[in-house]
Amino acid sequence: MRYNQVKDLIAWVEGYHGRLAQQYSARAKDAESERLQMVLTYLAEHETRMQAGLRAIFDEGHEKRDVLETWFDDPNDFPQPPQLEALADKPLGNSIDAVMASAVEAHRTLEALYAHRVNRAVIEPEAEFFNALAEGHNAELRRIVASIEELQGV
Repeated sequence: MRYNQVKDLIAWVEGYHGRLAQQYSARAKDAESERLQMVLTYLAEHETRMQAGLRAIFDEGHEKRDVLETWFDDPNDFPQPPQLEALADKPLGNSIDAVMASAVEAHRTLEALYAHRVNRAVIEPEAEFFNALAEGHNAELRRIVASIEELQGV
């Protein structure tokens, strides 16, 4: 379907974060090294926080809630990019570097999705909303990388 509301996309991304959280959590249980387990647990908790943050937008009184009702026309099928689905199903690897590369790829892809919506936004509040999400993802990615590098040094 070409026509969707912003809330459809946000609900889909919220679920995507939940899938990643479950994947990281399940992989942490099987991790062979304690450091890898710590990294995966950290990423699972991070994805759970990201999911909760998106879920909060749906709450009554949230300052950005009105944007959720905005319609957009996107010739791509929805839910959005198949590469995101493929990333969620991709094996994480057996090293901290492999897991970190996977997390970076997922965040960069979501950031690109938000930037795409900024470029296609029809109204300013929609552009501002997706720009804020893109900037937030960029900041979160920097925090993840710094935290994982710190865990590697432990």
